[in-house]
Amino acid sequence: MYDLLIRGGTVIDGSGDPARTADVAIQGEHIVAVGQVSGNAREVIDASGALVTPGWVDVHTHYDGQATWDPLLAPSSWHGVTTAVMGNCGVGFAPVRPGSEQFLIELMEGVEDIPGSALAEGIDWRWESFAQYLDALDSGQRVMDIGTQVPHGAVRAYVMGERCNERNAVPTPDELRAMQAEIRAGLQAGALGFSTSRTWLHTDRQGVHVPGTFAEADEMLALGLAMKGLRHGVYEIVSDHLGTDEEWSWVREFVRQTGRPVTLVATSAAAYEGNRMYNVAEGARAEGFEVRPQIAGRPTGLLHGLQSSFHVFQRCPTFRAGLESLPLAAKVARMRDAGTRAQILAEAADLGTTMLGTKVADLLWQIFPLGEHPNYEPDREDSVAGIAASTGQDAFAVMYDLLLRDEGRELFYQPLGGYQTYNFDFFRASMEHPNALFGLSDGGAHCGVIADAGMPTFILTHWGRDRTKGARMPLPFLVRKLARDTALAYGLDDRGLLAPGKLADVNVIDFQRLALKRPEAVFDLPAGGRRLVQRVRGYEAIIKRGQCTFRGDEATGALPGRLVRGG
Repeated sequence: MYDLLIRGGTVIDGSGDPARTADVAIQGEHIVAVGQVSGNAREVIDASGALVTPGWVDVHTHYDGQATWDPLLAPSSWHGVTTAVMGNCGVGFAPVRPGSEQFLIELMEGVEDIPGSALAEGIDWRWESFAQYLDALDSGQRVMDIGTQVPHGAVRAYVMGERCNERNAVPTPDELRAMQAEIRAGLQAGALGFSTSRTWLHTDRQGVHVPGTFAEADEMLALGLAMKGLRHGVYEIVSDHLGTDEEWSWVREFVRQTGRPVTLVATSAAAYEGNRMYNVAEGARAEGFEVRPQIAGRPTGLLHGLQSSFHVFQRCPTFRAGLESLPLAAKVARMRDAGTRAQILAEAADLGTTMLGTKVADLLWQIFPLGEHPNYEPDREDSVAGIAASTGQDAFAVMYDLLLRDEGRELFYQPLGGYQTYNFDFFRASMEHPNALFGLSDGGAHCGVIADAGMPTFILTHWGRDRTKGARMPLPFLVRKLARDTALAYGLDDRGLLAPGKLADVNVIDFQRLALKRPEAVFDLPAGGRRLVQRVRGYEAIIKRGQCTFRGDEATGALPGRLVRGG
């Protein structure tokens, strides 16, 4: 007798093979049969009419703090993620010198917009070394598996102290050897890789660039060589410099000397000019090495609104002086006052330009109301300025009135990096590249301005079903990229595939019903911290290691997740 039998679903197994009608039989934590299965089971799920897929493996999250206090790890767990990799972008909480915890909190708060008060309240700091941090994670129960990476920022702070983020600070030979030792010890204890950030975008709460931002190529290569001789470990790099020969030189040298894979997050347009990043990745693969650029399913989007951290009218004196600190309901009531509205709109006309030099009025062509059913690939006329032009209204007035819709719960999507083409053709071409690695959901991070943790659901629905502006992508391809490819990229061969012997991580999805809801603000972090989350409907069952963790989009209370250790 099987423990669980999923009957009659449309199985997309993660291999890239076409969908087929099949049963999935589970015994304990593993799949034991896929096909026409006879026999009984203690529990049967009727999956007729539903998709049956592997659980998603999300390789770019920031649950480093949340994983120490929250067994649910929402919102990613709501969206079919059964394995999450944290420790990205060079930030994390180990190793840490006793007494220097606040530095790492402020680093995470600045880079990833996670409330520092929540981190300070929620993390119990039962560790100093990275191995002790892994043991602390291992002692917890969760709905999903987690794995993590050794972060450059924490290592540099641990070894170099207050010098760690000085612009011209170069580690001494002894410090460099000490950092190598910390990285290697972390990997030997079970870290899945090492991560670093080399972008001007990442600063701490005081605006100081993160440790490693200005590290020289010699340091970057030396730290990577701490992996030499190991049989596991990924080097994750967030960089402004992937359009330069110098950056590629040490990256190539790293993969040649270690044979370990690299995954890249490019933060400058130069990396994409002439398809350079992908050409380098192809060249590395031809030599037998893995260089995997990470790509999201859509542009990272800032969310404007009264529930988020900012909106267009925040700079208006009337709003700043009398409205900013009010609770949402009181804020909406005051803003509906005709006199207040007229005053704020008069002030908005004088806002001038943004910090990046764009006229605020022009920016309204790039800001889109989401509504209850978000459309992330909208047309120009769907923008705030487009709505204003079609109705003969002032664009700021349209923005103001929409901001108050649904009792102030409306949010506005502003794609970062611009959306001048008003389509995602660039993303489609990047996603289809054989070296591309689906990532950048940032689950657990950017609590006040971004809600992209539902990226797997978006990719499946938008690219596999709903897109109207161009070609869609086959579901077997998308499932493979969301599950098997991401698992293998981090050496997790036991998941991401519905096959006998693999972990029983399974999603049962009512695909026609599957839909993202508008993001909303909740105040459920420690110390009452706020975060934006995006709920979903349509996951009929989410199964982790053979146990149903969600049924009908509701948590069951099962906590079968574990810490995944590399090697």
